[in-house]
Amino acid sequence: MTTYVLVIAAACLALLGWAFARTDLARQLVGAVLGLALVFGVVASIFEDPVTGVRHDILVLFAMVLAVAGGGVVTTAAFETIDASRSGDTHGRTVTAAAEVLRGGAWVGGLERVAVFGALAARWPEGVAIVLAVKGLGRYPELKVQAMAGTAERFIIGTMISVIWAVACAYLAFAPYVLPPGR
Repeated sequence: MTTYVLVIAAACLALLGWAFARTDLARQLVGAVLGLALVFGVVASIFEDPVTGVRHDILVLFAMVLAVAGGGVVTTAAFETIDASRSGDTHGRTVTAAAEVLRGGAWVGGLERVAVFGALAARWPEGVAIVLAVKGLGRYPELKVQAMAGTAERFIIGTMISVIWAVACAYLAFAPYVLPPGR
């Protein structure tokens, strides 16, 4: 039941953070809280019995919302944290500059998280590899011709954060049903 409550609360916070967190500090704070909620949810899911029936359906819905909205907030917060650790003259500009090169990144990331979550929900982990291949091949021309330093690295970092987040959210929704009894 703890995982159930944490996922619902974190999904609601993710939606609020995605819609209203406009400053670097607010996004970093919401991202950190979401990260902690995800970790606590994973730990709680190891020790508790799975929810069933309608509660499980609600858990899956909110886990998917957490995967999509929370992944966007966490990825942006990670980039802002990375940028804040660099020299003061690049703060805030590197995320914007990379976004200008890789247009539609937030939409692509959201669709990527939906596809990863859906592939794992369908018990088809090979789908994750296909999603990553399609994304990499789709962005290859932009990354190849772009001379801006750090664009390819930011693409890789953003993809990894996004995919790991979606996988962890899928774990919260489905792991109790695929792990053997007595885990």
